[in-house]
Amino acid sequence: MADINESLVRDVFEELHQKDPGIIRYATLRLADGTFLHIADVEQEANPLNNSEAFARFQDGIADRCEPGEGPSPQPASIVGSYGLFAD
Repeated sequence: MADINESLVRDVFEELHQKDPGIIRYATLRLADGTFLHIADVEQEANPLNNSEAFARFQDGIADRCEPGEGPSPQPASIVGSYGLFAD
């Protein structure tokens, strides 16, 4: 199901490029084992992904596209260091 996930995520990026909400920095990495790492930095309380039709399609049925007993595990994070990847 990783290829389906990737296709759905690509749709999210296409929509972000078209609508250009300007308040989010977002990246998705596909790891060698087929899992994904999503990194989002939102500049205000309102996350534009919450209003994204493509992101809603990505989230719809996501549990069925994950390994049994696994699923998304959103967690806040803090930047330890970055070189050119995140705004300082």
